[in-house]
Amino acid sequence: MQKIFALLRNKYFKFSFAITIYILWVIWLKDYWFFLGIPIVYDIYVSKKINWSPWKKRNKKNSAIIEWIDAIIFAVIAVTLINIFLFQNYKIPSGSMEKTLLIGDHLYVSKVSYGPRIPNTPLSFPFAQNLLWDDVPSFLTWMQWPYKRLAGLSEVKNDDIVVFNFPEGDTVALEKSEQSYYGIIYEMANNLKEQNEKIGIKYSDSELYNDARANVWKDNTIVYRPVDKTDNYVKRCVAIAGDTLKVVKGKVYINSKPQKDIPGIQYMYQVTTNGTPMNFKILEDMGISEKEIYFTEQGMIIPLTHENLGIIKTFRNVVSVVPMFSEPGQYEFRNFPHDQRYPWNQDYYGPLYIPKKGATIKINTYNLPLYKRIIGHYENNKLEVKDTTIYINGKPASEYTFKMNYYFMMGDNRHNSLDSRFWGFVPEDHVVGKPIFIWLSLDANKSFLGKIRWSRMFTKVKA
Repeated sequence: MQKIFALLRNKYFKFSFAITIYILWVIWLKDYWFFLGIPIVYDIYVSKKINWSPWKKRNKKNSAIIEWIDAIIFAVIAVTLINIFLFQNYKIPSGSMEKTLLIGDHLYVSKVSYGPRIPNTPLSFPFAQNLLWDDVPSFLTWMQWPYKRLAGLSEVKNDDIVVFNFPEGDTVALEKSEQSYYGIIYEMANNLKEQNEKIGIKYSDSELYNDARANVWKDNTIVYRPVDKTDNYVKRCVAIAGDTLKVVKGKVYINSKPQKDIPGIQYMYQVTTNGTPMNFKILEDMGISEKEIYFTEQGMIIPLTHENLGIIKTFRNVVSVVPMFSEPGQYEFRNFPHDQRYPWNQDYYGPLYIPKKGATIKINTYNLPLYKRIIGHYENNKLEVKDTTIYINGKPASEYTFKMNYYFMMGDNRHNSLDSRFWGFVPEDHVVGKPIFIWLSLDANKSFLGKIRWSRMFTKVKA
C-alpha cells in the first residue's frame, strides 16, 4: 500500500497521467496549437522552473491570507469546471413556462444529460453570462473554439424541458437588451406597415424590414455575442430534428399526432361575470396571481390550465369563459418566418419541417424564408439570391443538406411565451442542458420567509 501511495505522489507519474489527459483533450478538440502547452504541463509537474502560483512562496510557510487566496482560486477553477462539464444553476426570470415552472424557481441544470459543450469563448470572467456591468462584456473574442460536445446520457427528446442559448441573442440592442433585437425590428416594421396602409402606401416586407433595421441601428448601440454568451432560455422541446410540426387552435401536432396532455400548459381566456367581483383569494389558491390578470370592459383575461378552466366554470358569478385563440389564416408579421406567404400565428402554425443533420431538402425562393437563417448564419454559408436563383458559397443551389440537428421550442404558457413560433429553430450547438430539479423557489410578491415556496423545494422538474 505504501508503494502505491509513493507512486501516486511521484512527479513523473502525475506528469504522465496529466499529459495523457491533456493530449487526448487536444486531439478531441482538434485545435493542435494547444500542443504548445505540453512544456507548461511538464514544468508544472516535473521541472518546476516557473512558479505557476506566484502568490505562494515555494520554500517558506505561507501566511493565512495567501492560503485563503489559494483556496479561493482553486474554488473558482473547480466551480467553473463543474459549471462547464456537470451542472449549473438557472433562475426562471419570466412566466413563459407557467404553470410548469414558476418565476423565481432555481433549477439544477444537468450538463451531462445531453453532453457538456466545450466553451466557444474560453476567455471569459467566471460566473458571468455576457455582461460584467452596464455594457461591459464579460468575455474576450480573441480565442474562439469550434462547437464540440461530449457524449451525453441521452439525446433531446420530444416534450423535454431544455435550457438553451437564445438563438436571436447573437445581436443585441444594448438600450433594449431585455427585448429580442430582431423582435424590435419586426415590431417597428409592423408599425411602419400599419402607418403606411392608413395613407394608402404599400411596401414589401423586405423594404419595411430594411427601413426598421436602419432606424434601430440609428437609435441603439448594437453588439454581437458568441453562441455560448447569449442569454439562457428554458422552454419545452415540442419537436425534434426530422419532425413535422403543426399547431391547430393552440394544440401541437407532431407528424400528424397530437402532443401528449401536459398539466401545466395554459391559454388565455376571456372570463365574464354577472357584475360581481372575482374572489382573488380563491384564484391565488389556484396558482393564479393578480398580476397575471388583464382587466377589460368585457371582464377579465385570465391564463388557465385545463384543470383551472374546469374549476372557474363552476363559479356562480361566471357567465362565460371564452378562449382567446387567433383565427386560422390570420397573418401575424411577428411570427416566424415573417413572410406573408406563410399566414401563421401563435395558434395556427405550420406545417413546418424541423431540419435533421444529414437530411437533404429541395430549396427554392418559396421555402427559403424558413431555412435561410440556418443556411446562412447557423451553418456559416454565403447565401445569396439573384433574380430567382439561389447561390450557396457562390454556386447555384436547388437543394441543401443540413449539418446540424434543430429543435422547435415552445413555452407552456402558450399565449405569453416568446418562443420558436416567433424566432424559429434552436440549433443543437445552442443546447445547454436539462433541468432536473428545483432546489429553491422564491415568490417575489411575498415578503420575508413567505417568499419561499416550500412545497417546490427539491422537487423534480416534470416533463
